[in-house]
Amino acid sequence: MDFLMSGLAACGACLFTNPLEVVKTRMQLQGELRAPGTYQRHYRNVFHAFITIGKVDGPAALQKGLAPALLYQFLMNGIRLGTYGLAEAGGYLHTAEGALSRPRSAAAGALAGVMGAYLGSPIYMVKTHLQAQAASEIAVGHQYKHRGMFQALSEIGQKHGLVGLWRGALGGLPRVIIGSSTQLCTFSSTKDLITQWEIFPPQSWKVALMAAMVSGIAVVLAMTPFDVVSTRLYNQPTDAQGKGLMYRGILDALLQTARTEGFFGMYKGIGASYFRLGPHTVLSLFFWDQLRTLYNTYT
Repeated sequence: MDFLMSGLAACGACLFTNPLEVVKTRMQLQGELRAPGTYQRHYRNVFHAFITIGKVDGPAALQKGLAPALLYQFLMNGIRLGTYGLAEAGGYLHTAEGALSRPRSAAAGALAGVMGAYLGSPIYMVKTHLQAQAASEIAVGHQYKHRGMFQALSEIGQKHGLVGLWRGALGGLPRVIIGSSTQLCTFSSTKDLITQWEIFPPQSWKVALMAAMVSGIAVVLAMTPFDVVSTRLYNQPTDAQGKGLMYRGILDALLQTARTEGFFGMYKGIGASYFRLGPHTVLSLFFWDQLRTLYNTYT
């Protein structure tokens, strides 16, 4: 039940935040390995990107990749939050005195995130491909021609085998390790502090909401550089053997991006990341906490 509630909570958040994920993906691919000022900026900021995509690709394009996004959230966060919830309920995250252990919380969040992200990696790759697809006048990054999630998975599997479906998975793990450990550790720590300070009544939904808001800020600052290179690793073109043609791995992607696009190239799309990750973190953790409270109340 913990895994089911965690997956449903993440899907609920995804319905609201997927348009921001589309915008974030496009902005992260814009000007890939190009020096600032040497390329046309189709998307000047988050709001301009929304208007541009809606005008050129149509309003429905803002929900591109929704099916794989929902499936990925259910798989990844069902495993991630479900595993973390079990560890928390079993008392593994607390010291003998009953206080939350931040190192244990961070380690549990990272491990749970790795498990979920690796299993869901093929879905995430297809989601990235679909969200990057755009009309030629506003296209950024490599353009795949997928017609949908199942067709994309089938085509990649037929061309490159099982290994091809997990291309970019290892490069995406640092993003999840840092993001997941930061998110869950910050959420649990902030929730504990708010409860100790008695800012809100016990069991109030406002405790979870405030903890999730703090967690969202921390996640965006820590994860954005790894999110940028993860998007690029998943979206890069491949040769006949399924090997990436632009990057050899996450370290190579980090170095190339920093060298050609500068420090701020590592934080491309941070505005979209904040507007997406902030609400997504708040909604998913809030839904997760409330579903668990309801379940524990009526069982």
